[in-house]
Amino acid sequence: MRFTKMHGAGNDYVYVNCFEPVELGDVPELARQISDRHFGVGGDGLVLICPSERGDARMRMYNADGSEAEMCGNAVRCVAKFVYDHGIAKKDELQIETGRGVLTLQCSTSNGLVDRVRVNMAQPILTSAEIPTKLPGDPPVKAPLQIGNRTLEVTCVSMGNPHAVTFVDEVTDDWVLNIGPQVEVHPAFPRKINAEFIQVLSPTETRMRVWERGSGETLACGTGACASVVAGVLAGVNERRVTVHLRGGDLEIEWAESGDVYMTGPATEVFSGEWNQ
Repeated sequence: MRFTKMHGAGNDYVYVNCFEPVELGDVPELARQISDRHFGVGGDGLVLICPSERGDARMRMYNADGSEAEMCGNAVRCVAKFVYDHGIAKKDELQIETGRGVLTLQCSTSNGLVDRVRVNMAQPILTSAEIPTKLPGDPPVKAPLQIGNRTLEVTCVSMGNPHAVTFVDEVTDDWVLNIGPQVEVHPAFPRKINAEFIQVLSPTETRMRVWERGSGETLACGTGACASVVAGVLAGVNERRVTVHLRGGDLEIEWAESGDVYMTGPATEVFSGEWNQ
């Protein structure tokens, strides 16, 4: 099976071109094996680039634990790069079908290859039942969430996948690696949740780390960055256009007055190979 390793701001996945004949077998098990950083290719998960009747391509993505996820902002930028660079649809504006629906992506190129992509991530989902969360409010804004002997104030947003955003004085390992896994599986979130921890540097600049549902800490999370800016506007701590600093790089996020959220960031192809297991 031919694969390509790609990353968006360090959020890395193994990509398989399903426009060509390929034998995938048990896809969740394949995702677990190929994502293993010691015994596999290594990555935050597996992404299938498939034909679509609704767009130029369809993205299906699986977390490193084999669970299928609805959406990933960093991954969809890489799908756009692959589709353009490999000649599937060589267009500056692409339509990519995801679990969130069909998204519009605008590609910027350098030397004939895509290096940055702007994605219309559509409007955030702010109804508790649709996020989903059992916390009160549409959406819950700085809602109390008990984790052990701590009470967090979380703001919940869905960008096609669920996020719980906590604003902290300083983003530390303790928040991300200790509290993050507990937030992910808290009973208030019936489909689990991604946990973002945000340090506000200014109204237009934040620092973020994330514990991703099904993958653990990743170097970047595009939907999480979008959700964090929406949450910050709702909580009154940032403006509608923000540079989000992640461990793997920066993302430019805008929650436009129209209601749509736009994300701009890099997309990088690392290498290709053959998976024979």
